Amino acid sequence: MGSSGAGKTSLLNVISDRISSKNGNKCEGQILINDKIPLNQSNFGDIGAYVMQDDVLFQYFTVEEAFNFAAKLKLNAPPSEQRKRVKRLMNDLGLWSIRSTLVGGPNLKTISGGERKRTAIGVEMITDPQLLLLDEPTSGLDSFRAFSIVRFLQKQARRGKTIIATIH
Repeated sequence: MGSSGAGKTSLLNVISDRISSKNGNKCEGQILINDKIPLNQSNFGDIGAYVMQDDVLFQYFTVEEAFNFAAKLKLNAPPSEQRKRVKRLMNDLGLWSIRSTLVGGPNLKTISGGERKRTAIGVEMITDPQLLLLDEPTSGLDSFRAFSIVRFLQKQARRGKTIIATIH
C-alpha cells in the first residue's frame, strides 16, 4: 500500500523478475520459492501470473473468447479440459452472464470497469497459478466492484494460493 510513486509496481516487477538491466537498472539479491528454488523469468510463468494495472485485452474478443484464447495459448490440456476450466473460472469471477459481450476498449465501451478487471484477472488465472501478483486490481472501481474482486482473491488465498496485490 502506498501513494503514487512509492514503488508498488517496482516491487511487483522485482518479484516477477521483470526489471531490465538496460538504462543502468541494477537489482541484486535472490527471491526463493519455498526457500529452495530461485524465482526468475524463466520459471515465473510455471508457478505465477502477473495482472498488470493496465490490461492488455483484445477489444474485439468477447469475454469468453478472451478466456478461450488464453487457454489455448497457455494450457497444455485437451480442449474439453480447457472448456471446463474457462467455464469454471468465468463462473467464479461472475462473468458467465456477459460471456458473449465484447471486451471493448477506449473507443468501444461495452463491459464495465469491474468486469474488464475481472476478465484480465481470469485471463491470467487460466493456468491456475500458485502465485498471483496484481498491480492495483481495485483502482478506478466503485466499492461494490472492488469488494467483489477482493472477495474473489480471498477465496483464492483460502484455497492455498499466494496473493500479492498493491493498492493505492
